Formats: sequence, structure tokens, C-alpha cells
Amino acid sequence: MKHEITLTINGEAITREVDSRLLLVHFIREHLSLTGTHIGCDTSNCGACTILLDGKSIKSCTYLAVRADGSDITTIEGVAPDGSNHIVQKAFHDQHALHCGFCTPGMVIRTIDFLKHNPNPTEEEIRWGISGNLCRCTGYNNIVKAVQQAADEMQKESV
Repeated sequence: MKHEITLTINGEAITREVDSRLLLVHFIREHLSLTGTHIGCDTSNCGACTILLDGKSIKSCTYLAVRADGSDITTIEGVAPDGSNHIVQKAFHDQHALHCGFCTPGMVIRTIDFLKHNPNPTEEEIRWGISGNLCRCTGYNNIVKAVQQAADEMQKESV
């Protein structure tokens, strides 16, 4: 069964017809060609598919596209719309918090949401805050450093 959905993605309003069973991650990647949102596990365990839906990080591999009707979505392509890097992206680069890069888009999106709710986290809070996103390469130490750098930079920016 087909449904027409209208949503805003990375600041652009779109309307598309989608199948009832189409997962949001496939809609984003295959229908909109926004391939920064990765497919890793199809079970919501790894977090590679993490996006912001109405400002909240979700795993798009288990979310139906029809449920996103009327929503505002931000993918990794939309976190810094002016073509520069978001503070979190810069921190990941500065702290060498990526290796193969597969988990990075989802990890960056999750970090943005996490820091919105906890702007001055401890190391333990960071580890819990990103625990739903898996990285198979870095061992997390540099990711934790990147989240802390981003938190510090965001605090400075808000002063």
C-alpha cells in the first residue's frame, strides 16, 4: 500500500509516495540519495543509521518512513548546512575519533543530541550517552575525548 508523506529533511520540504513497509533509512538513502546515514545491522543495535527526528536522535533502520510524515529530519548531511563542519564533526577530526568512518555519522548525530541534553558531561556520562552506537575500530577513547572537546567548545560558544 502506498502513502504520501510530507516532511522536512535538512531544511528542505519534500513530499513523496512511499510503501507502507519502507524503512526510514532506506527512504533516506535510496529515495533521497542521502547516503551518509549508514545501514549497519537492521536491528537498531549499532546506531550507524542514527538521525535526528524532530530534534531527537533515533535509529532509522527500525522506523517506518510513513511514521515520519510531518516530521523534521536532520541527517549527517544537514548538521552543518553552510558547508563547514559542526563543532562535533570538528572535534571528531581533531581527536582522531574515527577510523574507518562507518559509525561516525551516527555517532556525530547521537553526540549532538546527547550534548543538547547534557552540555557538561563527565567521562562516565559520555560513555553511557553514546553506548547505543557501536564503533568497531577506535576503542572509544578518542570518541570520548571528541565528545568532551565538543562539549567544551559548545560551552565557550554559548558564553
